[in-house]
Amino acid sequence: MERAPLDMERLRREIAGAAELGFFTGIEVVESTGSTNADLVARAADPGVDRVVLLAEAQERGRGRHERAWESPARAQIAMSILVRLPGIDPEVLGWLPLLTGVAVVDAVRAVAGVDAALKWPNDVLVDGRKLSGILAEVAASAPDPAVVMGIGLNVSLTEAELPVPHATSLALLGAAETDRTDLALAILREFARRLTTWRAANWSVTDLAAAYRERCATLGAEVRAELPNGQALTGIATDIDDHGRLRIGDHAVTAGDVTHLRPA
Repeated sequence: MERAPLDMERLRREIAGAAELGFFTGIEVVESTGSTNADLVARAADPGVDRVVLLAEAQERGRGRHERAWESPARAQIAMSILVRLPGIDPEVLGWLPLLTGVAVVDAVRAVAGVDAALKWPNDVLVDGRKLSGILAEVAASAPDPAVVMGIGLNVSLTEAELPVPHATSLALLGAAETDRTDLALAILREFARRLTTWRAANWSVTDLAAAYRERCATLGAEVRAELPNGQALTGIATDIDDHGRLRIGDHAVTAGDVTHLRPA
Protein backbone atom coordinates (compact mmCIF):
# COMPACT_ATOMS: atom_id res chain seq x y z
CA MET A 1 0.00 0.00 0.00
CA GLU A 2 1.27 3.46 -0.97
CA ARG A 3 1.11 5.74 2.07
CA ALA A 4 1.91 9.44 1.95
CA PRO A 5 4.60 10.89 4.22
CA LEU A 6 3.92 13.59 6.78
CA ASP A 7 4.23 17.09 5.35
CA MET A 8 7.25 18.32 7.32
CA GLU A 9 7.27 21.77 5.77
CA ARG A 10 3.62 22.35 6.60
CA LEU A 11 4.10 21.14 10.17
CA ARG A 12 6.97 23.57 10.70
CA ARG A 13 5.10 26.42 9.01
CA GLU A 14 2.00 25.90 11.15
CA ILE A 15 4.03 25.65 14.36
CA ALA A 16 5.81 28.88 13.50
CA GLY A 17 2.75 30.81 12.36
CA ALA A 18 -0.44 29.62 14.08
CA ALA A 19 -1.39 31.29 17.37
CA GLU A 20 -2.22 28.20 19.44
CA LEU A 21 0.51 26.11 17.85
CA GLY A 22 3.04 28.77 18.83
CA PHE A 23 2.93 27.05 22.23
CA PHE A 24 5.47 24.59 20.80
CA THR A 25 9.13 25.52 20.39
CA GLY A 26 10.02 22.95 17.74
CA ILE A 27 8.85 19.94 15.75
CA GLU A 28 10.79 17.19 14.02
CA VAL A 29 9.89 14.19 11.86
CA VAL A 30 12.24 11.21 11.56
CA GLU A 31 11.86 8.34 9.14
CA SER A 32 12.43 5.70 11.80
CA THR A 33 13.39 5.41 15.46
CA GLY A 34 13.18 2.94 18.27
CA SER A 35 10.75 4.97 20.35
CA THR A 36 9.81 8.65 20.12
CA ASN A 37 9.14 8.65 23.86
CA ALA A 38 12.59 7.25 24.67
CA ASP A 39 14.20 9.84 22.39
CA LEU A 40 12.51 12.76 24.15
CA VAL A 41 13.09 11.33 27.63
CA ALA A 42 16.80 11.37 26.78
CA ARG A 43 16.61 14.97 25.53
CA ALA A 44 14.93 16.06 28.77
CA ALA A 45 18.35 15.95 30.47
CA ASP A 46 18.85 19.38 28.89
CA PRO A 47 16.70 21.77 31.00
CA GLY A 48 16.38 24.11 28.02
CA VAL A 49 14.39 21.57 26.02
CA ASP A 50 10.67 22.20 26.48
CA ARG A 51 7.46 21.99 24.44
CA VAL A 52 9.06 20.03 21.62
CA VAL A 53 7.37 17.50 19.35
CA LEU A 54 8.86 14.41 17.71
CA LEU A 55 7.07 12.28 15.12
CA ALA A 56 8.31 9.10 13.47
CA GLU A 57 7.09 7.57 10.23
CA ALA A 58 7.93 4.19 11.79
CA GLN A 59 8.85 2.99 15.27
CA GLU A 60 10.88 -0.17 15.79
CA ARG A 61 10.31 -0.46 19.54
CA GLY A 62 7.11 1.41 20.28
CA ARG A 63 6.03 1.14 23.91
CA GLY A 64 2.63 1.01 25.54
CA ARG A 65 1.56 0.80 29.14
CA HIS A 66 3.15 -1.95 31.25
CA GLU A 67 6.10 -2.02 28.79
CA ARG A 68 4.01 -3.68 26.07
CA ALA A 69 5.76 -3.49 22.71
CA TRP A 70 4.02 -2.74 19.44
CA GLU A 71 4.87 -1.84 15.85
CA SER A 72 3.04 -0.97 12.67
CA PRO A 73 3.81 -0.50 8.97
CA ALA A 74 5.58 2.75 8.12
CA ARG A 75 3.31 5.76 7.60
CA ALA A 76 0.21 3.87 8.78
CA GLN A 77 -0.05 5.63 12.15
CA ILE A 78 0.66 8.85 13.93
CA ALA A 79 3.54 8.05 16.31
CA MET A 80 4.16 11.28 18.19
CA SER A 81 5.69 12.38 21.48
CA ILE A 82 5.53 15.75 23.23
CA LEU A 83 7.93 16.93 25.94
CA VAL A 84 6.56 19.53 28.35
CA ARG A 85 7.88 21.01 31.58
CA LEU A 86 5.35 21.86 34.27
CA PRO A 87 6.93 24.28 36.74
CA GLY A 88 4.93 24.78 39.90
CA ILE A 89 2.43 22.00 39.29
CA ASP A 90 1.04 20.23 42.35
CA PRO A 91 2.33 16.62 42.20
CA GLU A 92 -1.13 15.50 43.30
CA VAL A 93 -2.63 16.55 39.95
CA LEU A 94 0.24 15.54 37.66
CA GLY A 95 -1.66 12.37 36.75
CA TRP A 96 -4.20 14.51 34.94
CA LEU A 97 -1.77 15.28 32.10
CA PRO A 98 -2.32 11.97 30.25
CA LEU A 99 -6.07 12.35 30.78
CA LEU A 100 -5.87 15.86 29.29
CA THR A 101 -4.00 14.36 26.34
CA GLY A 102 -6.78 11.84 25.86
CA VAL A 103 -9.35 14.63 25.74
CA ALA A 104 -7.23 16.44 23.13
CA VAL A 105 -6.99 13.33 20.93
CA VAL A 106 -10.74 12.65 21.15
CA ASP A 107 -11.61 16.21 20.19
CA ALA A 108 -9.13 16.26 17.32
CA VAL A 109 -10.34 12.94 15.91
CA ARG A 110 -13.97 13.98 16.18
CA ALA A 111 -13.33 17.29 14.45
CA VAL A 112 -11.03 16.13 11.65
CA ALA A 113 -12.04 12.52 10.99
CA GLY A 114 -15.71 12.81 11.91
CA VAL A 115 -15.78 9.62 13.99
CA ASP A 116 -17.53 9.27 17.34
CA ALA A 117 -14.45 8.71 19.51
CA ALA A 118 -14.64 8.36 23.29
CA LEU A 119 -12.28 7.66 26.18
CA LYS A 120 -11.79 4.44 28.08
CA TRP A 121 -10.21 5.18 31.44
CA PRO A 122 -7.53 6.26 31.79
CA ASN A 123 -6.65 7.42 28.27
CA ASP A 124 -7.35 4.88 25.52
CA VAL A 125 -9.40 6.29 22.64
CA LEU A 126 -12.18 3.99 21.45
CA VAL A 127 -14.69 3.96 18.63
CA ASP A 128 -17.53 1.44 18.94
CA GLY A 129 -15.57 -0.30 21.70
CA ARG A 130 -12.42 -0.83 19.61
CA LYS A 131 -9.11 0.87 20.36
CA LEU A 132 -8.11 3.62 17.95
CA SER A 133 -5.40 5.38 19.96
CA GLY A 134 -3.22 4.82 23.01
CA ILE A 135 -1.34 7.30 25.18
CA LEU A 136 1.74 6.74 27.33
CA ALA A 137 3.08 9.29 29.85
CA GLU A 138 6.66 9.05 31.10
CA VAL A 139 8.17 11.34 33.73
CA ALA A 140 11.56 12.50 32.49
CA ALA A 141 12.41 14.82 35.40
CA SER A 142 10.80 14.92 38.83
CA ALA A 143 9.52 17.72 41.05
CA PRO A 144 9.70 20.58 41.80
CA ASP A 145 9.64 21.31 38.05
CA PRO A 146 8.71 18.00 36.42
CA ALA A 147 9.21 17.22 32.75
CA VAL A 148 6.82 14.74 31.19
CA VAL A 149 6.86 13.07 27.78
CA MET A 150 3.44 12.27 26.33
CA GLY A 151 3.44 9.56 23.67
CA ILE A 152 0.48 9.28 21.30
CA GLY A 153 -0.16 6.43 18.88
CA LEU A 154 -3.11 6.80 16.50
CA ASN A 155 -4.08 4.11 13.97
CA VAL A 156 -4.76 5.84 10.67
CA SER A 157 -4.54 3.58 7.58
CA LEU A 158 -3.99 0.15 9.13
CA THR A 159 -5.87 -2.66 7.41
CA GLU A 160 -7.63 -5.39 9.37
CA ALA A 161 -4.65 -7.71 8.80
CA GLU A 162 -2.22 -5.06 10.09
CA LEU A 163 -3.97 -4.34 13.39
CA PRO A 164 -1.77 -5.09 16.43
CA VAL A 165 -4.62 -6.75 18.37
CA PRO A 166 -8.10 -7.97 17.37
CA HIS A 167 -9.91 -5.32 19.41
CA ALA A 168 -8.11 -2.43 17.65
CA THR A 169 -9.34 -0.37 14.72
CA SER A 170 -8.13 2.41 12.42
CA LEU A 171 -9.60 5.53 10.87
CA ALA A 172 -9.51 3.90 7.44
CA LEU A 173 -11.48 0.89 8.68
CA LEU A 174 -14.00 3.24 10.28
CA GLY A 175 -14.57 5.06 6.98
CA ALA A 176 -13.32 8.33 8.44
CA ALA A 177 -14.07 11.55 6.59
CA GLU A 178 -10.37 12.49 6.67
CA THR A 179 -7.23 10.38 7.11
CA ASP A 180 -4.53 12.93 6.28
CA ARG A 181 -1.93 12.38 9.01
CA THR A 182 -0.60 15.93 8.82
CA ASP A 183 -4.08 17.36 9.42
CA LEU A 184 -4.62 14.94 12.29
CA ALA A 185 -1.26 15.65 13.94
CA LEU A 186 -1.83 19.40 13.78
CA ALA A 187 -5.32 19.04 15.22
CA ILE A 188 -4.03 16.95 18.14
CA LEU A 189 -1.25 19.45 18.84
CA ARG A 190 -3.66 22.38 18.66
CA GLU A 191 -6.06 20.76 21.13
CA PHE A 192 -3.24 19.72 23.46
CA ALA A 193 -1.76 23.22 23.49
CA ARG A 194 -5.14 24.82 24.11
CA ARG A 195 -6.02 22.47 26.95
CA LEU A 196 -2.63 22.73 28.65
CA THR A 197 -2.52 26.52 28.35
CA THR A 198 -5.99 26.76 29.91
CA TRP A 199 -5.02 24.38 32.71
CA ARG A 200 -1.92 26.40 33.54
CA ALA A 201 -3.95 29.62 33.53
CA ALA A 202 -6.33 28.01 36.05
CA ASN A 203 -3.34 27.41 38.35
CA TRP A 204 -3.62 23.65 37.77
CA SER A 205 -7.21 23.43 39.02
CA VAL A 206 -8.77 20.25 37.62
CA THR A 207 -12.41 21.36 37.88
CA ASP A 208 -12.95 22.20 34.21
CA LEU A 209 -10.59 19.51 32.95
CA ALA A 210 -12.36 16.83 34.99
CA ALA A 211 -15.73 17.95 33.62
CA ALA A 212 -14.43 17.73 30.04
CA TYR A 213 -12.97 14.29 30.70
CA ARG A 214 -16.16 12.92 32.26
CA GLU A 215 -18.18 14.16 29.31
CA ARG A 216 -16.03 12.13 26.90
CA CYS A 217 -15.50 9.01 29.05
CA ALA A 218 -17.37 5.89 27.90
CA THR A 219 -16.22 4.01 31.01
CA LEU A 220 -18.50 5.95 33.34
CA GLY A 221 -21.75 4.10 33.93
CA ALA A 222 -20.41 0.88 32.38
CA GLU A 223 -19.91 -2.43 34.14
CA VAL A 224 -16.16 -3.00 34.12
CA ARG A 225 -13.45 -5.33 35.31
CA ALA A 226 -10.20 -3.77 36.48
CA GLU A 227 -7.08 -5.96 36.53
CA LEU A 228 -5.08 -4.38 39.35
CA PRO A 229 -1.26 -4.24 39.59
CA ASN A 230 -1.31 -6.60 42.59
CA GLY A 231 -2.87 -9.34 40.47
CA GLN A 232 -6.36 -8.96 41.89
CA ALA A 233 -9.43 -8.02 39.86
CA LEU A 234 -12.28 -5.68 40.72
CA THR A 235 -15.67 -5.84 39.00
CA GLY A 236 -18.48 -3.33 39.26
CA ILE A 237 -20.07 -0.20 37.85
CA ALA A 238 -17.69 2.68 37.08
CA THR A 239 -19.33 5.59 38.84
CA ASP A 240 -16.94 8.55 38.64
CA ILE A 241 -13.47 9.99 38.09
CA ASP A 242 -12.25 11.61 41.31
CA ASP A 243 -10.15 14.78 41.68
CA HIS A 244 -6.94 12.73 41.45
CA GLY A 245 -7.98 11.16 38.14
CA ARG A 246 -8.73 7.80 39.75
CA LEU A 247 -11.59 5.61 38.53
CA ARG A 248 -14.30 4.94 41.11
CA ILE A 249 -15.73 1.42 40.93
CA GLY A 250 -18.34 1.13 43.63
CA ASP A 251 -16.62 2.22 46.84
CA HIS A 252 -13.10 1.64 45.48
CA ALA A 253 -10.73 4.13 43.82
CA VAL A 254 -8.53 2.55 41.12
CA THR A 255 -5.22 4.30 40.53
CA ALA A 256 -3.82 1.99 37.84
CA GLY A 257 -4.86 -1.15 36.04
CA ASP A 258 -6.24 -2.60 32.82
CA VAL A 259 -9.95 -1.92 32.51
CA THR A 260 -12.31 -4.00 30.39
CA HIS A 261 -15.83 -2.82 29.57
CA LEU A 262 -18.09 -5.79 30.31
CA ARG A 263 -21.28 -3.97 29.39
CA PRO A 264 -21.52 -0.45 27.99
CA ALA A 265 -23.19 2.37 29.85
